[in-house]
Amino acid sequence: MVADMQTMLVSDFKAKAIATLKGVRATGQPVLVTLRGEPLAEVVPVRPAGAAGVRFGAGRGLMRRRPSDATLIGGDFASEWEVNA
Repeated sequence: MVADMQTMLVSDFKAKAIATLKGVRATGQPVLVTLRGEPLAEVVPVRPAGAAGVRFGAGRGLMRRRPSDATLIGGDFASEWEVNA
């Protein structure tokens, strides 16, 4: 939620819905609709069809790979184990 976001009572929004929606589209500023002081809905402008957004898979390769088990264990403990042959 933006700190300087315009807020509007749900009853006012109901009476001025079309004008409010046109204003959000024109200014790009979201409007928070409240009911008895509690947030009920946030009206935000629609992103243009060609607008860049986060695409699925865009972060591929940014995450570090899981270390191997040998790296996690940190050593060879074979000499400390007894083997019954």
